[in-house]
Amino acid sequence: MAKQLVLCAVLVAALLCSGAHASFGRGSFPDGFIFGTGSASYQYEGAYKEGGKGPSIWDVFSHIPGKVRNNDTGDVADDFYHRFREDVKLLKDMNMDAFRFSIAWTRILPTGSLSGGINKEGVAFYNNLINEVIANGLKPFVTIFHWDTPQALDTEYGSFLSENIIKDYVDFADVCFREFGDRVKFWTTFNEPWTYASQGYGTGAHAPGRCSPFVSKTCAPGDSGREPYVVAHHILLAHAEAVRLYRAKYAAAQGGQIGLVAVSHWFVPNRDTAADRRAVQRSLDFMLGWFLDPLVRGEYPGTMTAYLGERLPRFTPAQAALVKGSYDFLGINYYTSYFTSDAPPRGAGELTYDGDVRANTSGYRDGVPVGAPEFVPIFFNSPKGIRELLLYTSRRYGSPVIYVTENGIAEENSPRIPLGDALKDGHRIKFHSQHLQFVRHAMRDGVNVKGYFTWTFMDCFEWGDGYLDRFGLIFIGRLNGLKRYRKESSYWIEKFLRK
Repeated sequence: MAKQLVLCAVLVAALLCSGAHASFGRGSFPDGFIFGTGSASYQYEGAYKEGGKGPSIWDVFSHIPGKVRNNDTGDVADDFYHRFREDVKLLKDMNMDAFRFSIAWTRILPTGSLSGGINKEGVAFYNNLINEVIANGLKPFVTIFHWDTPQALDTEYGSFLSENIIKDYVDFADVCFREFGDRVKFWTTFNEPWTYASQGYGTGAHAPGRCSPFVSKTCAPGDSGREPYVVAHHILLAHAEAVRLYRAKYAAAQGGQIGLVAVSHWFVPNRDTAADRRAVQRSLDFMLGWFLDPLVRGEYPGTMTAYLGERLPRFTPAQAALVKGSYDFLGINYYTSYFTSDAPPRGAGELTYDGDVRANTSGYRDGVPVGAPEFVPIFFNSPKGIRELLLYTSRRYGSPVIYVTENGIAEENSPRIPLGDALKDGHRIKFHSQHLQFVRHAMRDGVNVKGYFTWTFMDCFEWGDGYLDRFGLIFIGRLNGLKRYRKESSYWIEKFLRK
């Protein structure tokens, strides 16, 4: 059976990538399908001390020597704060339908809470950005939180480690809905809570950089076997409360939709054994199901509750009812697939989120990669994985409306690479073309996908990698005053989306 499935996948890939699909383009998708590209406030805006903005945990974390490659920071980033008008024009030139961006919490509430006051300059910036996006014929697709927690709240009570964060987050969301909701019709509450929880509180690789001492002695002291679950629990409750507020106070008048963005790899059994298949299911449960099971069913996956015991917080009946159904659509971010095999549990003295999954993942099986290795070592180009992930999500979670909110590939950012060569990104063209073909194939199989967003619009600050990785359709000349240059992929997108 496994061999038949592999053969089927190979045949499908061959058909999808054949010359018979030379006319593949916007017209291959239903009317109303949204094509866009994405960004995030800390990765793009810069101006980290301008316009009344308060510090976020990433403003602080990136200034700690050794936390980010080359000690890069987002202090200036792409200077989007000052250049957004020219940048939005590039989106229009590429025939995009939508622009996905996030709102910096501390640009609206400098101290993170209403008690510190609302920053009128921050509100004005996002009003101007939203108006510019709409004036150029694009839909704003807005993320309320993309990892840049207010430092003041982290200092005061540990931010997402405390249930106090729920009220402050909902207050922030309320300001966003009130100020921008007359024009914003697509909201997502949180981007990739899995990454925020597991990397910020499990490995310490991301802000606020907490982990157990045995994981890394360079982390702020934490608990890698408990804190990621506490943080995720409070994120889910904050999300649900924000959705309840939006539906009760704003949705009818503003006519918008709201959801959450999850990220997941696709996992393939390393061997055709029951143990490895169970490891695949655990991997999906601990990455995707961790967030989607509560939204759809009001409870965590059984694989998590059974194994984690009291380390996993539980929803009260009222909380379960609040979280269940708290979405109009789901955002799915996809980048790679992995071979997955069963692994033994770790000892009681070395509990971590990563160890709790009890799975070993690798891009290789017997020396053969799951897909072409990419510049970012943890990623492998596996287009068929996006189809499998979409099918799985649709079948397991009741055919929800789905937007592919991130998907992309990087190359190296190096001054050694001549500009002309840096703009030639045929690999990116092939990447998006193939992934879009598999998205369309999933749609033909009944998955309710309504849009596709590339990551990312412009080369930008890529968290722990700093400016090493370039995921953008637009090249940023960091040695040339941040001048924007269109890559070949941007012209391909323009032609692909031409009406």
